[in-house]
Amino acid sequence: MRIMAVTIGCKPMKASRIMLWTIPVLLVALIAGAWFYARAMTPQLELGTAYAARVACACRYIGNRDLKSCRHDFEPGMAAIQLSDDPATRTVTAWVPLVASRSVRFDPVLGCQPEPFRGTPLKLR
Repeated sequence: MRIMAVTIGCKPMKASRIMLWTIPVLLVALIAGAWFYARAMTPQLELGTAYAARVACACRYIGNRDLKSCRHDFEPGMAAIQLSDDPATRTVTAWVPLVASRSVRFDPVLGCQPEPFRGTPLKLR
């Protein structure tokens, strides 16, 4: 017994033609999903970078430890936060690339003080 495929007035699509449309659609969906995720996570990342900068400043300038050893003081889930140190101004900056950044400066009298926030305030829903 032989089964035959019957097409009524249309040609079957070629695999290359399907891939031509599928890849850009998936790429746009991936970029849109990443943008919405980053926007939803921005308040938590702002808070996390401020906390990380303050903890790293205290570790570095009050505890006199190396900046790499300060990562042990972080809470779980803070692996995405990057740290940098400017010994000339005694400033520690914590950031998440393209999303959030906060700096804390060490003052011998006042300790680790955050720099004033220069961004736009987040709106509460």
